[in-house]
Amino acid sequence: MHYNKKRTISMSFLIVLLILSSLVSMIFVLCLGAIRIPFEDTFRLLYLMISGGEISHNLRTVYRVVWLLRMPRVILGFSAGCGLALCGTVMQATVQNPMADPYILGISAGGTLGATASIFLGSGRISGLFAFAGAALACIFVITMASKGGKTTPTKLVLSGMIANALFQSFSNFIISMSGDAQGNMTIKFWTMGSLASAKWDNILFPVIVVLLGIIFFLTQYRPLNTLLVGEEAASTLGMNLSVYRTLYLGIISLITGILVANCGMIGFVGLIIPHISRAVVGPNHQKLVPFTILSGGIFMIWVDAAARSIFENKELPVGIFTALLGAPVFVYILLSRNYSFSGD
Repeated sequence: MHYNKKRTISMSFLIVLLILSSLVSMIFVLCLGAIRIPFEDTFRLLYLMISGGEISHNLRTVYRVVWLLRMPRVILGFSAGCGLALCGTVMQATVQNPMADPYILGISAGGTLGATASIFLGSGRISGLFAFAGAALACIFVITMASKGGKTTPTKLVLSGMIANALFQSFSNFIISMSGDAQGNMTIKFWTMGSLASAKWDNILFPVIVVLLGIIFFLTQYRPLNTLLVGEEAASTLGMNLSVYRTLYLGIISLITGILVANCGMIGFVGLIIPHISRAVVGPNHQKLVPFTILSGGIFMIWVDAAARSIFENKELPVGIFTALLGAPVFVYILLSRNYSFSGD
């Protein structure tokens, strides 16, 4: 019992540490960018905004840069990182595959197709709904393809994801090539490479709420997720119908992914690398893994975005480039490692 108490205290300490790291990271990245803002000015502005104090004339520029431009971006980036990492964790347990990820399995490509179609149909305001429909369609396509001919295997799942990626991206490219809308083409370019540049106070509320609701739901689902991870036989002894849980979880994942794609574009590999790093730290138990992964994904994303807009002067790179550069080696390692296990066996 003493050992279990010690483990609980250690996990609580890790979560508190990650929450503090999230807050500190947010403040620091608000200082970074084409215009460098002193940390003291940023902290003073945040204090005035929270306390309701009056902003002095000297802080007006800081207010416009930090509060109006960067703060919505940081909040959206943190939410996107949390949501994508959560989706990867749940998907890996749901399909019992360590390589499962919304990007690799083509779900992000399906969301991009939906968003692309909504823009060129003149329905940009409901692009989130279209993106969700595309993500859900891609999810159904991949699971159906991978389950043909018997048991779903990691190889079949990855190959089905590659097919879905190629298919849905080709449809997106076809729509783009048939359109003469230059503004629409630039918008789609933003989607395919991934960016947080469009974040504003008036458009981040919906994705933040969707991710938050998904987090609250999956924090209560650690027992079914643990059961999904160990397979059908264990579930049957507990009287659980795993097909119902799989359908529910994949539907929620598609919703979160579609909404994030509609607002941030295709940001790959976050749902792959963060769950595996977190699993190496806290183990495969989803009671610990889910909250640790969520916070780690948020911290990861805001720092990656800070790097994307700070490395080159007066030039911002798509955040999807950085996540792919970091995630591809991890994907190769998981794919080639014979002894890799993500269930704790």
